[in-house]
Amino acid sequence: MAKKQSLLVIPLFIAHQGCPHRCVFCNQESITGRTEAASRPVRAAEVAETIDDWLARSGGRPGRSVQVAFYGGSFTCLERGYQEELLAAVRPYLDDGRVQAIRLSTRPDAIDSETVSFLNEHGVGVVELGVQAMDDRILEKSGRGHTVADVKSAILALQAGQMRVGGQLMIGLPGETTITALAGARALAALEPDFVRIYPTLVIRGSVLAHRYEAGEYKPYSLLQAVALAARLKQIFDQHQIPVVRMGLQPSSSLEKDLVAGPYHPAFGELVLARIFFNRVRSLLADSPVGAARTLSIASADLSIFRGQQSRSVNRLAALGLSEGMELHLDPDQSRHTVRLI
Repeated sequence: MAKKQSLLVIPLFIAHQGCPHRCVFCNQESITGRTEAASRPVRAAEVAETIDDWLARSGGRPGRSVQVAFYGGSFTCLERGYQEELLAAVRPYLDDGRVQAIRLSTRPDAIDSETVSFLNEHGVGVVELGVQAMDDRILEKSGRGHTVADVKSAILALQAGQMRVGGQLMIGLPGETTITALAGARALAALEPDFVRIYPTLVIRGSVLAHRYEAGEYKPYSLLQAVALAARLKQIFDQHQIPVVRMGLQPSSSLEKDLVAGPYHPAFGELVLARIFFNRVRSLLADSPVGAARTLSIASADLSIFRGQQSRSVNRLAALGLSEGMELHLDPDQSRHTVRLI
């Protein structure tokens, strides 16, 4: 098995900068952990200083890929001269090979062929789009200010420019149902992005959604509902061989402090993986003779998601009578997230 190349991502935050809209769920300072003072415009000197600091602290590793990532705002909505300043600050590191690519996030309606050419010329290799939903009615209710047609146009333009493109989806937005969420995942998968992130909608203090929640006009998913739906979405992308690189927001003290309601968990992604794994194991054991001697083989690295948080999955299997007569075999050479019954 080929060894996976390690990746170092150097983050630079431009929270709220460039965003022409304020989405109902948004409070960037809480989500990113950046205060208003820390969200002032980043200058070229700070970009270089941050890169130097990260490279020095991480040390040199043969075969490692390094990316500089501009997070938090809609990069291509920034004034073009400011975009050039930030990207030019990274150029020396690209030219001498210390950095392999620049990645940024932006809005679907802020990408066209001319913008893609500009980004290509300045060393950008990865663009993440804040898709959030593939339903115009939900996008309107969420105050996104773009349409599904914008998403399709942006992805096609980025793909035509030979750039890697990612899509961020949210579950639990106003007006969403299980049917629209699953249909949206299938619609996004059909566009063949290189990777996807899935975030549950949280009610954050200071957001429009917080006011709606307090007025009884919005009800977030429970943690169980969000985990179950995220698991179904991930399986759709798995079927299309599209990696889901993250599920759930990055934990931070500011996010937890300003969380009003919603399906937050610091290990949300692991909860989703554990649910998917449990469903696979349950199906396999249910189709085998109950009580017969059986050996369930999983990858050694999957023991945690097999057991589930606080051993919930193991206890559920026992309660269903499916683990009777079963022995667990941990195989260091077995592919991750696979289950075999011997």
